[in-house]
Amino acid sequence: MRTNPTGRQLRLGTELRKLRECAGLTATEAGQLLGAKQTLISNIEAGRAGVSAERVRTLACHYDCTDKALVEAVADMTGDRSRGWWEEYREILPAALLDLAELEHHAMRLRTAVTVHVPGLFQTTDYAREIFRQAVPDLPPPDVEHRVSFRIKRQTVLYREPPTSQQVIIHEAALRMRFGGPQVTRAQLKYLLEMNERDHIAIHVIPFAAGTFAGSGQSVYYAEGPVPQLDTVNLDQSHGPVFLDTEAQLSKYRVTLDRLEAAALTPEESQRFIHTILKDL
Repeated sequence: MRTNPTGRQLRLGTELRKLRECAGLTATEAGQLLGAKQTLISNIEAGRAGVSAERVRTLACHYDCTDKALVEAVADMTGDRSRGWWEEYREILPAALLDLAELEHHAMRLRTAVTVHVPGLFQTTDYAREIFRQAVPDLPPPDVEHRVSFRIKRQTVLYREPPTSQQVIIHEAALRMRFGGPQVTRAQLKYLLEMNERDHIAIHVIPFAAGTFAGSGQSVYYAEGPVPQLDTVNLDQSHGPVFLDTEAQLSKYRVTLDRLEAAALTPEESQRFIHTILKDL
């Protein structure tokens, strides 16, 4: 029995609970269909007990779920039981940060929108270090370095084969903020220009001239799963990542990101725009 299930294990249980509730069954009734006790169903749905892909398909059949793509996507969530690189930080960093790395590892596509700073997956080491040095309350120097190394390791999803596709929407304000001074900012902007030249990455800039735009008050990080029902929204809060996965929430942030993209420059226009800012430093 697990005592500290990961975010992915919790999400698997959540999706099975959604299927059960959609079928109008209680955990006790679901257990009877499976020839098991209600406690097993409850523990599976809470992420405390493991479940095989075949049992997921059996439960989905009992729940009269006809969405084969969803059932297979949920069944696939049971297959990867290897320890990811993030597990080496298990006793060092908050569990929610490890869940974020696990989410990115399994995502089919990532979309992010920020207004004040460059997204974590696109930060240079010096830029990330300056961000963590400004944390409240102050982080001890070793903790700063742990968070910096963790953030840089998260970027492996952009370099693996095949790399994870990423759409980035950045407001001009984030590009002009001089975290760490002109030298650090200059290196950061050059890194963004380099990354924007990669086929799987599209960086869009919203210039000041665009005026008001949707979602201006928060950063949004959207991870697409193998099917839309398994998408996840991550909101970066001062106390750590917050994950959202209800259909209403997913729909809201899909629309927000689409509107942000519509307000932004194209990747080609954004490339030229960043060059212009770089010349001002």
